[in-house]
Amino acid sequence: MISLTTPVLLLALSLSNTTFAQEQTNSQSPKKELTQEEKLTNSNLEQEKKAAEWVASLNLNDAAKEQRLQAVIVTHLKAVRDWNNEHPGTIVPAGINPTTGQQLSDLEKQIIAQSSMPKTVHENLMVGLRKDLTEEQVELVLDKYTIGKVQFTMNGYKSIVPDMTALEEETILKYMKQAREQAVDYKSMKQISAIFEIYKTKSEQYLNNNGRNWKQMYKAFTDTIKAKKAAEKAAKQN
Repeated sequence: MISLTTPVLLLALSLSNTTFAQEQTNSQSPKKELTQEEKLTNSNLEQEKKAAEWVASLNLNDAAKEQRLQAVIVTHLKAVRDWNNEHPGTIVPAGINPTTGQQLSDLEKQIIAQSSMPKTVHENLMVGLRKDLTEEQVELVLDKYTIGKVQFTMNGYKSIVPDMTALEEETILKYMKQAREQAVDYKSMKQISAIFEIYKTKSEQYLNNNGRNWKQMYKAFTDTIKAKKAAEKAAKQN
């Protein structure tokens, strides 16, 4: 058995305490705050990565096209980000929403501020995409911006209106595609969802104006869902 002499023991204890103190200091030390330049660099890298992934998903197998498209998308993403960051909703004076009569919300102010972005930003995106892609491929890119909200929303409408006619589907799909193209110029998902809400309202008004009762159909749908859940719960208890 090895016996530690007093000096050696004291040295061992000292080293142990020093290591413990260093570990405590490291774990408790606050994270370094990034500078604005570092934040911008990180954001630019995120935009470039996103654009590269979106273009890669198209499987173009054409390096020159891919490079051009990535540049077009990155330029647009950065422009949207910069306008959003430099034009916060606080620049919009307090007022009312002329449709509802309610005071403008923070989200509505953000959308108003973002909507003042020069139209050339959007035009350059669409021209750049259509230069190298088919219309179907352009739509795939726009779906990436909006995380597939067009198909998701259409699926919802078809569930609520199971006997939807071809004309109704065509009309509502057109509204959703308009929403998608407009929404790509907004930064946050809350803003993007708010743009889709505009066109969802148009879709529901269209149904009401053409012999449907949206509120009644929606209520019937939700009642069916609730009844199904209640039946499943009762079956589990039995």
